[in-house]
Amino acid sequence: MTGKSFSSVWLREPRKAGGPGRSREEIVKAAVELLDEEGLQGLSMRKLGAKLSAGATSVYWYVANKDELLELAYDEVWRMMTVPDPEEVGWRDSAAALAHSMRRVILRYPWAADLIGRMPALGPNAMRVANGMRKMFDLAGFRGLDIDFANSTLTAYVFGMTIPEVAWNATMGDLDDYDADKTREMVRKAAADYPDMLKRIDMGSYEDPAYMRELCFDFGLVSLLDGLERRLTT
Repeated sequence: MTGKSFSSVWLREPRKAGGPGRSREEIVKAAVELLDEEGLQGLSMRKLGAKLSAGATSVYWYVANKDELLELAYDEVWRMMTVPDPEEVGWRDSAAALAHSMRRVILRYPWAADLIGRMPALGPNAMRVANGMRKMFDLAGFRGLDIDFANSTLTAYVFGMTIPEVAWNATMGDLDDYDADKTREMVRKAAADYPDMLKRIDMGSYEDPAYMRELCFDFGLVSLLDGLERRLTT
C-alpha cells in the first residue's frame, strides 16, 4: 500500500518564462493584489488572467492549480517579515521584533490568516524566517528539539493572538462606527452579575482599541520570552 504523495510548487524546479507571457513575479504580485481586494474566495485563475490581461494560460504555465498559486502568494507574505540578526541585537530583541513583524504582516494581509496551518510554508521567504528563528534560539542556548519547541511556542503565540484579531476586524470592522455610550452600557449589562469584573471595566480608557490590543500582545510576548529565558537557567 502506498501513501498519499505530497505536492508543492516549491518541490520542483520553477519554470522559466515561456514566450511573451507574464513572468512568475508579475503573476504573484497580481495574485496578492487580487487577494487584498477580494479575499481568498475572490481569487481564481480566470480573474487573475483578466487582471493580467493575459488569460489563464500564462498562469497555468507556472502553477498547476489554485493551491499552488496560493503557495506563491503565501510566501510573499513571509517575505514581508523581518528577522533582525540575533548576533547583532541579541536573541530576545530578535524574537520580539520578529513576533511584532509577524503580527503586523498578518493584520496587513488578513487573507493569509486562513492559510496558516493548512498551506505548507516551504517557500524561500518562509525558510528564511524559519532559519532566522533557529539561529536566535540556538544563540539563546536551546539545543536539539528544544529549538524546534521554542520556534513553535513563539509562532503559536503570534498566530493565537493575531488570527482572532483578524476575525474580529473582519466581522466588527472599525469600532469608531459604534456608539461609545451604548457600547459601554451593553458591557455593563453583560457583566452586571460580576461586580469584580465591573471594577475592571473602564471603557472610557479604551480610546484606541488597536493600541490596547498591541499593548496586550506585547505583555504576553514579554511574558513568553521571560518563560523561555527561565527554562535556560533551570
